[in-house]
Amino acid sequence: MRSYNYGSFKGGGGKKVCSRLGCFPTPRQIINRSEDELRQCGFSVSKAKALLLLSQLIESGELTLEISDSEQNIQQLTHHLLAIKGIGMWTINYALLRGFNYLNGSLHGDVAVRRNIQRLINQNEKISAEQAEKWLANFAPWKALLAAHLWRQESSAGY
Repeated sequence: MRSYNYGSFKGGGGKKVCSRLGCFPTPRQIINRSEDELRQCGFSVSKAKALLLLSQLIESGELTLEISDSEQNIQQLTHHLLAIKGIGMWTINYALLRGFNYLNGSLHGDVAVRRNIQRLINQNEKISAEQAEKWLANFAPWKALLAAHLWRQESSAGY
């Protein structure tokens, strides 16, 4: 069973553990912030609302961020997260990759991933999300890891 581990690092809960690394705040810390405070951190209105609702669901116990390696368990968590307005498949797959080390998700809808698949296979026409999903399926169970690499390929900011 894998659980999302927010704030358990030394110095966790939003504090810096070194000059460049910060830990995620706990759901309780987020709930104690207003939508306006989250907006000042750069969140859009919809993202701030989604983050507050997600934190409330976790804090109340209505949603648990635990997964096993079972695809059924991952699909169940995905279903619960998709019910939260403002959370879509890209966000879920990225969170599964980064927060749970789940490497078989898919970032096929991302424009940078599609553009870099197009370059990698030397295709002139743009790659659709469906084509990217099909191409990435060849790399199961590491689809998300490959997609994250493709996403990062041109970024100087990192992922």
